Amino acid sequence: MAATITIASGTTWQEVAAYKQKERDESIDSIPSPLPTLAAEAPLNTLPVAKDVLTADEIKITESLVEDLVPQLAKGKLTATAVTKAFLRRAALAQKLTNCITELLPTRALERAAYLDSYLKTNGKPVGPLHGIPISVKEHIGMEGLDLNGGYINWVGTTAPQDAYILQILWNAGAVFYARTTEPQSLMHLETSSNMFGVTTNPFNTTLTPGGSSGGEGALVGFRGSCLGIGTDIGGSIRSPAANCGVYGMKPTSGRLPMGGMIACGKGQEGIVPTVGPLSTSLEGCKLFIKTLIDAKPWYKEPLLMPFPWKEEDFFKGKKLKVAVIWDDGVVKPHPPITRALKQVVEKLKTNGNVEVVDWKPYKHDFAWEIISNLYFADGGAEQAKTIDGAGEPWRPLSDHILKNKNVEAHSIQSLYKAITRRDKYRAEYANVWNGTATSVGSNGEPEGMVDVILCPVGPGAAPKLDTAKWWGYTSQWNLLDYPGLVVPIDQVDVAKDHSQEKYEPRNDFDKENWGFWEKYGAEGYKDAPISLQLVGRRYQDEKVIQAFEIIQKEVGLPFVGYV
Repeated sequence: MAATITIASGTTWQEVAAYKQKERDESIDSIPSPLPTLAAEAPLNTLPVAKDVLTADEIKITESLVEDLVPQLAKGKLTATAVTKAFLRRAALAQKLTNCITELLPTRALERAAYLDSYLKTNGKPVGPLHGIPISVKEHIGMEGLDLNGGYINWVGTTAPQDAYILQILWNAGAVFYARTTEPQSLMHLETSSNMFGVTTNPFNTTLTPGGSSGGEGALVGFRGSCLGIGTDIGGSIRSPAANCGVYGMKPTSGRLPMGGMIACGKGQEGIVPTVGPLSTSLEGCKLFIKTLIDAKPWYKEPLLMPFPWKEEDFFKGKKLKVAVIWDDGVVKPHPPITRALKQVVEKLKTNGNVEVVDWKPYKHDFAWEIISNLYFADGGAEQAKTIDGAGEPWRPLSDHILKNKNVEAHSIQSLYKAITRRDKYRAEYANVWNGTATSVGSNGEPEGMVDVILCPVGPGAAPKLDTAKWWGYTSQWNLLDYPGLVVPIDQVDVAKDHSQEKYEPRNDFDKENWGFWEKYGAEGYKDAPISLQLVGRRYQDEKVIQAFEIIQKEVGLPFVGYV
């Protein structure tokens, strides 16, 4: 329902924040079988707490993968009601340990689950491919009649007139929406902190960030309070949380999945087009999510979407998978755990006859950051500033970092034209670099034998310390190029394996600050943090990227560790 205590009603930002937190806490308390009181001090790695609080059946359900739950729900071996109750309780626990929820929806979720159980019993078949699957939703994706504020206190009291189109499709496929998750002030952090709900932390190490801006989703899915959630991405906002929290996440190429019904500043800008996508405890969960949406032919209602179906072809039939590796983007050197994990994967791939591995020399990734950070806020950040300042709320450190960086410009029409031209020229140059990996030329002059995918870090370290995630280049690079990116879990920071006293001379201020954190905290400071990598493909080759990772996963045996 609509908020009643808002800036428009004459209250202070602190009163609005307190109201929203009280509303959230009441939703947590209203779940079936409320949680017991937890110990005053939780462990840094919160995952083991679940087994102390939840029942054995709840643990089994919530640690099941999407592809395991789907057939059990479809055949009635599990009820949607039992699954929903289990995830509601684990999500409530995730909130108490990581602060990742804006509200739970127990009443509407359990009513939906009861309907699905009744439908299956009456009709002998599921509603659709997601029958009974609980899906968590990033708050700025509209849900009919519920508050829609995008992390801005000034927007509390805004409500969605109807469900976002993506939710309508998933609902028709049988999904249950039960949790809404946190995002940062401005929606433009690679962390998740706001004045409304505070700081969301990483379930594997609460001194670290879960990433952002879909960090509530990252923390919730990482804690197994969700098996499938929805995030959005304009610079890394799906991939950063997926990586930091040890789950799968995909940023599709723009124009593949529906974006209607979301709230954000800068809507309508086309310099850097945002995307929506899944975070899941499994690759199959991501695939099912994307395929379900594309199978609904959403381009008929959202004509900006590309009108082509999910591609079923075998992209590697009769040929080797060719993988290029980025070890370092040439701007900010990754911390030792990232390099260790990347080396492990590459060494295993090189011993395999089905995969060819080559190195990739990054092409002007520093210049790419100049381009994209100049295009993010075409009005110089005026709309975001007005929205923050209109409530009198303080600027969060990372809002300040991104909105006031040296590349931000209040564009004129002419300067925006030039910025778009510069973007397109860089995209063409990067495509030419990729074409240059060809080993032959086809009958029409097209390059053949090129690199299929790029394997690279997701960031310059494992999950960063709070308020320190400032270098976006490992993810924003692919937003600028509009390439699909899939994040996959690999390993965890290990104090014994990752103890390193490596001496390094930084190349720039970003590099100096990032390496300084490693020198200050070392492996002990990032203990248990998941280590993930990113697989990138060319524009609209989303299915090929997924298929490439399926080959890599089979050949290498990933991830190297179990997270729960």
